[in-house]
Amino acid sequence: MNDLVDAWRAALAEELPAAVELRHRIHADPRASGDEDDTARIVAAALGEGERVAKTGRLIEIAAPHPGPAVALRAELDALPVAERTGVEWAAKTGLMHACGHDVHLAALTAVCRAARRVELPRPLYAILQPREEMSPSGALDLVESGILEERGIDTVIGAHVQPRLPYGVVSAAPGPVNASTDEFEVVLHGQGGHAGYPHLLRDPVLALSQLVVSLQQIASRRIDPMHGAVCTIGRLSAGTAANVVPNTASAFGSLRLMRASDRERALEALDEVVHATARAYGCTADLRISPCEPVLVNDPALAAAARVWLERGGADADVDFRSFGADDFAHYCGDGVRGLMLFVGLGETAGAPSLHGETFLPEDAAVGQVAGALLAGYLAAASDLEYPEAAVTGL
Repeated sequence: MNDLVDAWRAALAEELPAAVELRHRIHADPRASGDEDDTARIVAAALGEGERVAKTGRLIEIAAPHPGPAVALRAELDALPVAERTGVEWAAKTGLMHACGHDVHLAALTAVCRAARRVELPRPLYAILQPREEMSPSGALDLVESGILEERGIDTVIGAHVQPRLPYGVVSAAPGPVNASTDEFEVVLHGQGGHAGYPHLLRDPVLALSQLVVSLQQIASRRIDPMHGAVCTIGRLSAGTAANVVPNTASAFGSLRLMRASDRERALEALDEVVHATARAYGCTADLRISPCEPVLVNDPALAAAARVWLERGGADADVDFRSFGADDFAHYCGDGVRGLMLFVGLGETAGAPSLHGETFLPEDAAVGQVAGALLAGYLAAASDLEYPEAAVTGL
């Protein structure tokens, strides 16, 4: 195994300059969720065409020297509807932006997989170029439900995501839940509008909506065990057309996030209760539409433990504590006969913005190598615990 690792890392180092160029090309010409064909073609030109999955994605076989369970490395194709303000020469100018690091992930996956073709691997390896991570319906869910992972013998999927909340040089490989479930919801309150000077004759849905935004916070503070937590966020409000007119309707759009699958049903029941009770208290009625999105992302504990060994051997500081209420459709790969491991790669001061999805978010090019090293560690974790997962962690 050590000879393989040394050869793979040497080949990876040679691939990184071209991967950085690829990153710049992808970043400068992003594509929205569901429209990723051009991005997929660019990456496939470097890796091999593979087969189309989830409409605009690709599954590409990298190496299969021996029969047996396969490992897949996943990277996301889509960008966000964010107008970029980084000022670099290769900035996007179309109103779309790789503001979540997907350009870095794609470049890193390309470098690792191209380097893998220059060594003999102990387990078959596939690259997943996945569409629609940033929107529903999920590209990961489509891919899983298609049955192609089972058809190709893929029993392990590895992902890596840049994370400005971790210091540079730190990679988190935490066991168990690491990202929250998420459900989006829309509330429409129906009242009776009219002249703003006669509020006693009306049933004001704006007032009811204002109270609802506050009341929904009790789901996290009073309905869910604070040791596990919840987040209820309202991201959009809409009501009215004039200062002196009370509208007939007012609406809110938000998301509910949980870190424990067992809390999800309880929280959704509370959401329904608070919405309709608050509407009634203000003489209004409510329509509530809930759109389920992603489940809790649960890392396989044995994979996480083995990955930490390989991360530290590769020079990274391995973290076991980082978790966030962010959500990722990678969660769909974690279960039903497939083990998943999401690694979070620290950016620290190399990020141009304090958070993901920001208009100035721009990891330095060195992040491509950091993410590549994390993906490599994930593959090695899967390969080293092929038969005896618990023993392999201590016997590497």
